[in-house]
Order: sequence, then C-alpha cells, then structure tokens
Amino acid sequence: MDSMMMGAMSKSMESMPDMQMMDMSVLQACMDACAACEQACTVCSTQVMDCSPACMNCADMAGTMMRSMMRMQGMTPASMMAMLNACIAMCKTCMDACARHADESDVCRMCAQACQACMDACSAMKDMLMASA
Repeated sequence: MDSMMMGAMSKSMESMPDMQMMDMSVLQACMDACAACEQACTVCSTQVMDCSPACMNCADMAGTMMRSMMRMQGMTPASMMAMLNACIAMCKTCMDACARHADESDVCRMCAQACQACMDACSAMKDMLMASA
C-alpha cells in the first residue's frame, strides 16, 4: 500500500481509543504477509491433496484479517487481538498440513512458508498492541 494510503489510515486511527500509537510499518507488514498467505493458500488448495481444506480455510482467514486491518474503524484492541489469534491458529493448522507434503510439493512448501510468515507478522502485531496497551 502506498504511503498516502497508510497516512490516511494513520490519521483515521487518531480518533480511535487505544489505537493512536500503532506502528504503521508493523501494520503494513502484517497486511502484506496476510495477502501473500491468502494467495499461497489459494494456489495450494487447488492441488486436491489432503491439505486442501486447511488451505482454503487459511486463505479465507488471512484475507479477512488483511481486510479488517484495512478498515480499522470500529476495531478495538480486544477484537483485533482475537482476530490475530484466530489467524495465527489457522495458519498453524495449514502450515502443519502442508508440511507433510513439503518434500514432494513445491507448492505445499511455499504455502507452509507463507503461513509461517503470516504467523510471524500477526505475532508482531499482537506484540505491538500489547505494548501500546
């Protein structure tokens, strides 16, 4: 997302209780990781392997997480934390399912790596929210 959009988001969060101190670079990194995870999981789900259901669910969760971060109005730290926890849990489920095929499938390996990156970015968001509380 370009700097103008991040600036607009930052300005709109100034009026939100407990969200004024959010580091926009951490938010951007999390949105990027969620978008990449959604794409990787969507591609992986088309392989018709036993990880496909987890991949479809993870794609949906990562996409929802990213879109929620794009429209922060109405979010509270508690609701954001719950969403981040759900995204981390779904990424872990998907990553574990794809890891079983990582040696035989480059797509599963890529998906597991994207899930790990998304979990890391969501954890960084959680850390930032806890530090600003």
